Amino acid sequence: MEGSVVRLPDIVALKKKYKAYLYLDEAHSIGAVGPTGRGVTELFGLDPSDIDVMMGTFTKSFGAAGGYIAGKKELVDYLRSHSHGAVYASALSPPITEQILRAMKCIMGLDGTTVGQARVHQLAENTRYFRSRLQEMGFIIYGNNDSPVVPILLYMPGKVVAFSRAMLKRKIGVVVVGFPATPITEARARFCLSATHTKAMLDQVNAFNVSAGMSV
Repeated sequence: MEGSVVRLPDIVALKKKYKAYLYLDEAHSIGAVGPTGRGVTELFGLDPSDIDVMMGTFTKSFGAAGGYIAGKKELVDYLRSHSHGAVYASALSPPITEQILRAMKCIMGLDGTTVGQARVHQLAENTRYFRSRLQEMGFIIYGNNDSPVVPILLYMPGKVVAFSRAMLKRKIGVVVVGFPATPITEARARFCLSATHTKAMLDQVNAFNVSAGMSV
């Protein structure tokens, strides 16, 4: 929602101090954040073994369905036998599983190409460029500079639907969010960046942001 990145080093330090368990949700960061796309732990240079439970989705960076929970073998075995999601839900279909494996191999470079890493780097470059241009134009945005989820503040609840329609008319897809999902004065539009976006596309969206904002 915010495009924010958790202050993971501080939380890991607290976890070790108080001997707590740490659960990390990487739904928006796996495959997209970090030098090689390994997520927030890589972004901060942390040891993944410091995280007790790592959760993520296969619906975003991997272009598939389902998700995962990673941890020690004892944890995974317990979840397999006690979790309703594992016991009562159906397993991933073979085509979806193959899609996930192919995407992982591509990102990790195990397919013999550099396509995956090139996309991770391009996404990071697009993220920084888009965020800097919005700030230069005076928009107030939330989140971390490394986050490809970019929320811009609209403030007035009445502008939310009008902004969405104005952008749709310009063939730009955004997700608008207002009260009660956000505080009543912090209505926003969220842009989700992709490695396939070109600089020309991002410049066009920024220009439309200004015109759409003025029209509503």
